[in-house]
Amino acid sequence: MRANELLAEGYGRLPDLVRGAVEGLSAEQLHWAPRPGANSIGWLVWHLTRVQDDHITDLLDGVEQLWVTGDYAKRFGLEAHARDTGYGHTPDEVETVRPESPEVLLEYFDAVYARTRAFVTRLGEDDLDKIVDERWDPPVSLGVRLVSVLDDAVQHAGQAAYVRGLLPQ
Repeated sequence: MRANELLAEGYGRLPDLVRGAVEGLSAEQLHWAPRPGANSIGWLVWHLTRVQDDHITDLLDGVEQLWVTGDYAKRFGLEAHARDTGYGHTPDEVETVRPESPEVLLEYFDAVYARTRAFVTRLGEDDLDKIVDERWDPPVSLGVRLVSVLDDAVQHAGQAAYVRGLLPQ
């Protein structure tokens, strides 16, 4: 198996995880949190998608984030700020993320996933060693960045599934 095929396999597991966390829920259930200040299902899936949209778009030349170019932000009750991925959100900021439905979460996620899949499937072995971020020590390679984004997404999808299991009946 080639590395890009392995990455495509890993990212290819996300759609089922995301769907399992959000399908069939109401807007209220998406916004419910197990305690004040905790992350909701809607916020967790929004955040994992925003991080993927932000980080993958940074790797593409001349392309803008789908969050910025699409109508998604208004359907979440938010502004389309390119740098707002949810990282470092306060509880008050988490509270503002209100997807209108599971469908908007899935539409945004599906669009970002399609872009990611197209990107990773065309990568060559040598591409993964390219340095994409020199702000870290050691500098971050493309391969490390892609694994980091995938790891973050899987963790948040699992958290969303866990919160779904806590929803009041």
